[in-house]
Amino acid sequence: MTTTTTTHLPRPKNPVIMGIVNVTPDSFSDGGQFADTTKAVDHALQLMADGADILDIGGESTRPGAQEIAPQEEQKRILPVIEVLKKTGIAAKISVDTRHADTMQKAIDLGADIINDISALTHDINSLHVVSKAQIPVILMHMQGTPQTMQDKPEYHDVVGEVIAFLKERKQACMAAGIDEGNIIFDPGIGFGKSLEDNLAILNNIKKFNVVGCPVLLGTSRKSFIEKICANTPTAQRLPGSLASILWGLE
Repeated sequence: MTTTTTTHLPRPKNPVIMGIVNVTPDSFSDGGQFADTTKAVDHALQLMADGADILDIGGESTRPGAQEIAPQEEQKRILPVIEVLKKTGIAAKISVDTRHADTMQKAIDLGADIINDISALTHDINSLHVVSKAQIPVILMHMQGTPQTMQDKPEYHDVVGEVIAFLKERKQACMAAGIDEGNIIFDPGIGFGKSLEDNLAILNNIKKFNVVGCPVLLGTSRKSFIEKICANTPTAQRLPGSLASILWGLE
């Protein structure tokens, strides 16, 4: 099934919650617990039952130092999950976390509702066209470098200003390619090519991102900046820090 109608995410009065389904053997946050299709689907349905409005399905780990995988391997992991979830008739929107245009297209053909690209549609030259043709929402994230290099020594003169400038530029590129402004969502990229101080600067100035004129997605769940604030906090125990940072951003 190919998506042919325009899908907009209306500006919500209440926060929209995204549940993450890592269909990978090497995720930093859940250690490959849901790499099996059945387990991934069960996890997704539980996330929806717990209140998730969006289910973000990813098949390539983008933790610091992670190696890129072939789109075919990524598709082998996530497409069966998307297919099963769509057949259940779930109310939650399905987001696909990918940098690869071919994966985007195949996911859209299965009924995916949103594209979530950590490279802001810069990694694959064909991705702008795929999203423009589908006319579905796209999440554009800021990242300095690549997952392999992003945490080596990230440097900014003004992290907030530079991230906002990047997102504005990507917004213009998307609109020039025919993507509707109402379908663009921004993610400042907490933990992606940023030091502790950079992450805190973004959180402290999150309101400034409204100047770009698009909804903001804030993803802090169990990321390492929490451990740097609350020393010796293993990944599995970072939920309180995740909730605190998200509530701060919401407020």
